[in-house]
Amino acid sequence: MKVHPFIEAEKQGGHNVKRACELLGVSRAAFYARRTGTLGPRAARDAQLTERIHQIHRHSRGAYGAPRVHAVLRREGIVCGRRRVARLMRTAGLQGRHRRRRQQTTIADPAAALRPDLIGRDFTPDPAAIDTRWCGDITYLLTDEGWLYLATVIDIASRRVVGWATADHLRTELVAEALQTACRQRRPAQEVIFHSDRGCQYTSGAFADLAERLGVRLSVGRTGQCWDNALAESFFATLKGELLDGRSWPSRAAARSAIFEFIEGWYNLHRLHSSLGYVSPATYEAAVAV
Repeated sequence: MKVHPFIEAEKQGGHNVKRACELLGVSRAAFYARRTGTLGPRAARDAQLTERIHQIHRHSRGAYGAPRVHAVLRREGIVCGRRRVARLMRTAGLQGRHRRRRQQTTIADPAAALRPDLIGRDFTPDPAAIDTRWCGDITYLLTDEGWLYLATVIDIASRRVVGWATADHLRTELVAEALQTACRQRRPAQEVIFHSDRGCQYTSGAFADLAERLGVRLSVGRTGQCWDNALAESFFATLKGELLDGRSWPSRAAARSAIFEFIEGWYNLHRLHSSLGYVSPATYEAAVAV
C-alpha cells in the first residue's frame, strides 16, 4: 500500500515522522498501517468508531456535530472522548450544521395595549413546569409559489413544539391557529403563560380575546430585544440551519410537508438538546411522567 512520499522522505531523512503526520493531518497509526498493509489495534478501533459516527451523522440528517454525536455514543455505552470524536469527524469530512442569524420580521403596533414580560429571559428547562410556560414566534421561507409563514408554540420546560401553523399571510389568524392547536393537543390543567415578541399579531385585540377564552395569560418581551424571546429564536435558527437553508421549495405544500416531518418526526421525538442533558423533548417529558 503506497505511503505519502512526503512522510516517507521525512522518515528516510531522519526527521520526525510524528511532525510530518501532523502537517498532513493523518495519524501515525494510519501511516504505519498503510506502510505494512495492516491496521493496528487503535486504527482498527478508529475505523469501527468512524463507521458508527457516519451512521449517527446520517440519522441526524447531517445536523449533529461532535458534541451530539458523542452524546449518542455515550448513551450506547461506547466509551470515547469528545476530542476523539471531533478528530475522527474531521478526518472523515463530517461536520454539523451551524445556525445562521435570521432576518427581523416583527412589526410592532405602537397603539397596542401594554402587556408585562412574565418570563424575564428565564428559559430554563424545568420538569415540574411542563405546560405552564410557552413561547412562540413567526418565521418565513420562500417557495416558487411565494412566501410561506410559520408560527410556533414551544413548551419552555421541555423544548417541545406543542403547536404550529403555516399560511401564506401574516394575519392574526396564523398565530391564533398555532395557539389553538397547542391548547387542543396539550389541554393544560392550569393557566399557561404564552410569551412572544411585540409583533402586531400577538398584541392584537383578537389574539387577546382568544387567549382569554383558552385560559392563556399573555406575556411579551421588549421591542427590538431578540434575547427576550431567545428560545423561539433558537428553534427557528435550528429549523433553518438543519432543514430550510440551501434548499428550493417548488410549492408551499412541499415546504409544509417538510416542516411537518421535521417537527413531528424528528425534532420533538429524536433530536438531542444540550439544555435537556442531550435527550429529545419527548424523552424528557416521558421521564417526567414516570
